[in-house]
Amino acid sequence: MKILFDSHTHTIASTHAYSTVEEMAKAASECGLEAIAVTDHAPALPDAPHIWHFHNLKNIPREICGVKILYGVEANILDLEGNIDMEPEILEKLDVVNASIHAPAYKDCGAKDHTSAYLGVVNNPYVDIICHSGNPAFSYDYERIIELAKKNHKLMEINNHSFFVRKSSIPNCRRIAELCKEKEVGIVVSSDAHISFDLGHYDYALEMLREISFPEKLIMNRSLTAFEDFMSVRKSMFTWKMGV
Repeated sequence: MKILFDSHTHTIASTHAYSTVEEMAKAASECGLEAIAVTDHAPALPDAPHIWHFHNLKNIPREICGVKILYGVEANILDLEGNIDMEPEILEKLDVVNASIHAPAYKDCGAKDHTSAYLGVVNNPYVDIICHSGNPAFSYDYERIIELAKKNHKLMEINNHSFFVRKSSIPNCRRIAELCKEKEVGIVVSSDAHISFDLGHYDYALEMLREISFPEKLIMNRSLTAFEDFMSVRKSMFTWKMGV
């Protein structure tokens, strides 16, 4: 299995990351990626870029060093209602909208069940991908959420970064992948790279997927074309639901 489009990366705009967009694109080119999404953290995190950063993404070239650049965000899930910290008028202009729980931006860290937060996010028409949700600190009803992800044509992320940063997430990541396989729900495999040297590294995630014989056809970022085809269907569903 190969991953040719990385849907989750960070630049120095998220100030706990360490590479520029140009450095990320050069590294992506060197490791054979077709495209990356620039998905810096949304403003609720203390060191995230200002909201103007997302208004101004259009200034980034659509191709650098032969690598396609998609504009995106990693939005923060804020509460048990599944609210996120980015307004629709910005989200609708982005190519990729990731959504994740990060403790510094999430007011309900003490809850024992976070299913309602994920229900709100999976029902949010602007959110494309549910990211690094294997964290045991924020457990939820995996089967219920993954069934809803299928209904709403959303993607679940298998985050390679979690396999060495949050090792306690590994059993839950496997469970999420097994349920996605069973229910034929699309996933993305991402680096969550915070520095250019991490691009192109998906070994831990891919090894786990091989162990469970996960079908390649459900890995929607195996190529940029596969992702764009998925998103074309997703956007048409979104347009229909919104009555546009």
